[in-house]
Amino acid sequence: MSSGDRSFITENSDDDDENAVSAGSYRATRRLVLAAVADRASESWFERHDGPTLLVTLAIYTSWLFLLVLHRYVPWWITVPLAGYVVQWHFSLQHEAIHGLRGIPGWLRRALVWPPLGVWFPFELYRRSHSRHHRNHHLTYPGEDTESYYHEEEDWEDYGDLSRWLLIVNQTFLGRLLIGPFLLTPHFFIKEVGKIVAGDLADLGIWVRHIIAVALILLLAAEAFEVSALQYLAEFVYPGLVLGMMRSFTEHRWGERPSERTAVVESNWVFGLLFLWNNLHVVHHAFPTLSWWKVPRVWRQHREQIQAYNGGFVFRGYGEIAKRWLLTPNFIPVHPPSSVSRNSAS
Repeated sequence: MSSGDRSFITENSDDDDENAVSAGSYRATRRLVLAAVADRASESWFERHDGPTLLVTLAIYTSWLFLLVLHRYVPWWITVPLAGYVVQWHFSLQHEAIHGLRGIPGWLRRALVWPPLGVWFPFELYRRSHSRHHRNHHLTYPGEDTESYYHEEEDWEDYGDLSRWLLIVNQTFLGRLLIGPFLLTPHFFIKEVGKIVAGDLADLGIWVRHIIAVALILLLAAEAFEVSALQYLAEFVYPGLVLGMMRSFTEHRWGERPSERTAVVESNWVFGLLFLWNNLHVVHHAFPTLSWWKVPRVWRQHREQIQAYNGGFVFRGYGEIAKRWLLTPNFIPVHPPSSVSRNSAS
């Protein structure tokens, strides 16, 4: 257990005491700490050196090349789900590299996940943004949580009818899968371009390297495997983003306590491996550096305590989520507390 994990537990324990939350949640969290410490002590050499993650890394890049090689022989309706799976798997690997993969040198960890197979965003900027997201007291707050789908009430009132309609449609499960990637990607690009136009060139080098890498990947796909840039974006990148939209659809919502803002979505090994068990999301937020292959065991062994900790924010699978919110918004994306409440809480 890292010092980062211990500080998280201390922080949330204090928060529970201040808000007169039942002691059961605190005791459950302490038991999870002890369990995770004991689990770390029993690691094998293979686990200490991130063997499972390195095997996943090899599988991802091998599968990616395999799909490119066979692209001309395989129908698109077979390529799309497989290629989307591999690209999203790579996104999951990048996420793991932010929090874990500490059994190898830092330069090698970054090099393994740096190639932008999914095109859309530089790893360096994702790492910085995602680290801000893990300030658990700020989860869901617009302007504080970099991955929040909520908007401040005053901003919402300034949006046009079309913008509000699109954002509400994006809160349905079907809408998130279909238009979510098209709403998310321009949002990041516009923000980053705005910074550069305003004279903030701190990240310009990151973007230059990213654009060159994307161009090389598209060139390799086109010249070596006869996969055009449009085909790569449509058959590899877009379905990969769609799977990411599915995972993140309801992983966070507003709750009075930070621990109640993060969900668990139980699933099978197909999706569990795809997301490196990040679908058991509250376990990840409680123990950010816990290796992905240990997350399901912690969930199984401490299910009742974790459910008490996150207020029962648990789903039995993505089928349940789709059934509940296929065409119905899971919430209207206006953040409940005012800015005054946020400042007083933080």
